[in-house]
Amino acid sequence: MYKKCALITGASRGIGKACALAFAQAGYQIFINCRNSISELEAVQKQILSEEGACRILPGDMGSSADVRDVFRQIEESAKGLDVLVNNAGISYIGLLTDMTDSDWENILHTNLSSVFYCSRAAIPYMVSQKSGKIINISSMWGTSGASCEAAYSATKAGVNGLTKALAKELAPSNIQVNAIACGVIDTDMNAQLSKEERQALMDEVPAGRFGSPKEVADLVLGLAKRHSYLTGQIIGLDGGFL
Repeated sequence: MYKKCALITGASRGIGKACALAFAQAGYQIFINCRNSISELEAVQKQILSEEGACRILPGDMGSSADVRDVFRQIEESAKGLDVLVNNAGISYIGLLTDMTDSDWENILHTNLSSVFYCSRAAIPYMVSQKSGKIINISSMWGTSGASCEAAYSATKAGVNGLTKALAKELAPSNIQVNAIACGVIDTDMNAQLSKEERQALMDEVPAGRFGSPKEVADLVLGLAKRHSYLTGQIIGLDGGFL
């Protein structure tokens, strides 16, 4: 029996790991990726295989077109192509824009935005040929409203949102849905740098009174992958009422 295939980038921890576990439990053959945390990625794979899931690790920098080509070459060795692409790889930068170096800017731009472009471009031909597919981009509420001291991060996520909307129109005739999830404050390592006081102050701003969990994001991602063929080009807020 054919298993649908999914690639999840940035899958060593947080939202990406939660997505990997959710898709594996739902019976997908999954490919998981990260750039640096290879031992953590291997641990995710080990957990999935121990539960009789199908999982292959494909390390690489998804902000590099050469690495993306290599990853998709490996995918095509064991599967015809992808049914689902989850563009989750991302990094943050908190600080004044004037303190950012050229390297800081280039790193956040290629990790958060170029990766979505390169992976989508590589996944699309197979999806078009089979007249179905799902591209789900993990964005942020700051891509909608912007955040002080996170200007570059906000800009990359706004770029993801714009790419999502435009690509959805381009691919709709081929029955491929492209959507983004604009996450609010999710309890991941990205927020681990905050002090206890900062966490509480941020939590006080969330109407729901708590941070979201990676599993809640993963549940929404899986739902978009399995259903909703008429839903495309949407930036879906998952922020506990923050915006």
